[in-house]
Amino acid sequence: MRVTQGTFSFLPELTDEQIDAQIRYALRHGWALSIEYTDDPHPRNSYWELWGLPVFDVKEEDSESILREVRAAREAFPEHYIKLIAYDASYTRQTTALAFIVNRPSVEKRFLLDRIQGPGRVNRFRLVPDERDPGAAANGAGGNGAAG
Repeated sequence: MRVTQGTFSFLPELTDEQIDAQIRYALRHGWALSIEYTDDPHPRNSYWELWGLPVFDVKEEDSESILREVRAAREAFPEHYIKLIAYDASYTRQTTALAFIVNRPSVEKRFLLDRIQGPGRVNRFRLVPDERDPGAAANGAGGNGAAG
């Protein structure tokens, strides 16, 4: 299952040249950049680990230094999700202007939609990691009648 978080999540993986073009775009707009990584891509996990410190006031022609950090993060965590985030401070607070995944593990985790029936015919739903083996998940075996 391909995790779809970020700006370009439905496109094929970006090449380093395409990533550099996005870095240059962000720097051209004066946005701060940071690199984050995680092994838990759950949609509610918005706090990924920070790789180094965010960079501010970098000139567009120095985009290679940020791309070098992306490569270093990939080398250190080849089986983690790594994303690049650009923050826009023009509205007097840091807001995410651009975020996209630059690295994925070779095998991505699956999630199941779990239905919880409560009192008064109230249904609640949550996403839970699918711990079953990939063969069982493909056959739809087990679970709470939830779709994967």
